[in-house]
Amino acid sequence: MSTTELLRFNKGKKPRAPSASPSPPDDRNNSLNPTRFLSMARKSSLLKQALATIVIVLVLYAFLNTFLSPAAVSPSLPSFSTLSRDSDLNLFPHPSAAAAAAVKVFLYDLPTRFTYGIIQQHSLARGGRPSDDLSSLKYPGHQHMGEWYLFKDLLQPESGRVGSPVVRVLDPDDADLFFVPFFSSLSLIVNTNRQAAGSGELPAAYSDEENQVALVEWLEAQEYWKRNSGRDHVIMASDPNALYKVLDSVKNAVLLVCDFGRLKPDQGSLVKDVIVPYSHRINTYNGDISVENRNTLLFFMGNRFRKEGGKIRDLLFQLLENEEDVIVKHGTQSRESRRAATHGMHTSKFCLNPAGDTPSACRLFDSIVSLCVPVVISDSIELPFEDVIDYRKIAIFVESNTALKPGFLVSMLREITSERILEYQKQLNEVKHYFQYGVPNGSVKEIWRQVAQKLPFIKLSINRDKRLVKRDLNVPDCSCVCSNQTGIITSL
Repeated sequence: MSTTELLRFNKGKKPRAPSASPSPPDDRNNSLNPTRFLSMARKSSLLKQALATIVIVLVLYAFLNTFLSPAAVSPSLPSFSTLSRDSDLNLFPHPSAAAAAAVKVFLYDLPTRFTYGIIQQHSLARGGRPSDDLSSLKYPGHQHMGEWYLFKDLLQPESGRVGSPVVRVLDPDDADLFFVPFFSSLSLIVNTNRQAAGSGELPAAYSDEENQVALVEWLEAQEYWKRNSGRDHVIMASDPNALYKVLDSVKNAVLLVCDFGRLKPDQGSLVKDVIVPYSHRINTYNGDISVENRNTLLFFMGNRFRKEGGKIRDLLFQLLENEEDVIVKHGTQSRESRRAATHGMHTSKFCLNPAGDTPSACRLFDSIVSLCVPVVISDSIELPFEDVIDYRKIAIFVESNTALKPGFLVSMLREITSERILEYQKQLNEVKHYFQYGVPNGSVKEIWRQVAQKLPFIKLSINRDKRLVKRDLNVPDCSCVCSNQTGIITSL
């Protein structure tokens, strides 16, 4: 059939209805055209990426909504949405924001008899004259001056306390903690046996015990002491004998102490309280790190005869007093003794630090600021700021029985190289500011940091007390942290 006839034939045919099944595909249209294949591949890849992005966004949203919603976040921490909305993730907050995060401390305005009145009594007992302006009196220098430095720190304007872990508040309702500025250590050493200058008569007798009792009576009358049984109060009692008559009445408070030598287990602990340094009594060494000018191997100057754990001093004297290039001297607290001790520590490689009447002694902190490597012989000693200071890097610790072996101590020290001594001195120089009360970023700021860290435990103790009722026990009730040996108050 010709082409012309074929065309005529097709024109004469009626159109056929569409088939239910599709016509066979045209091979030409479905051939693997490379350009079309690449286009389809790109579209498929973009589609997969879009789907993956959507899935990731949905998962991230679900996570944030679950874990960072206001209901799940601690009240003390801002939620993600709060940070984004309110601060735009400000990583450098204004100083006022930092102050808001500091622990708030209320300074009690104690009756004068507990603060400046003690300074005056101390002065009168040493021939001083009565003062009309007690606040002008100068606190006398002694090894427990920390109570004065903390008091003065809270009295200064906040502009002078930038960076402090605590901020003073004037409204007790705003306070997290309450500081009781009783000069408990100075009260112990008031001497009432001397006559006041020009008075012709003895001053009124001063009784530390009476003042302790009067303080407790005053505290127990305060609303904020009664509210939580004193658990959110801070009291400095750095002298081992401070507050000895009333410790059971104030043991719930955070006590700032130099050691636990005179405290019973239910009166003090590392969990509840803070170990603070003595105030060093000799001049800080500001010279270069070296061993050339330190010709004495081992130096000690102090009271040879002490009680309790301090009895080891006399035994050490007997072992060391005839050793070459070792100086051990009996000395008491006096200006002349401090000058001699300053020279001795500044010119010695090692300084002996045996226990006193209690495990700690001021001499350790004199050694540190002298860059004289401490040799500590006190098995029960507790040390301040041990969460930030590794004392093995700045001191040598020797067990008491080992130290009393003839020849052991000196032989051990002679074997330590000059390079090792220089390393000790370098570490001492880096940390000595922690043990200086009168310098910025010194003891005062570090003590406040330690106190601020007690706040979560204080809140735990306060809330725990609310649900417990005490039972009669044969063992002391622990003032710090114990298993639940009391009872449960029925909750309604």
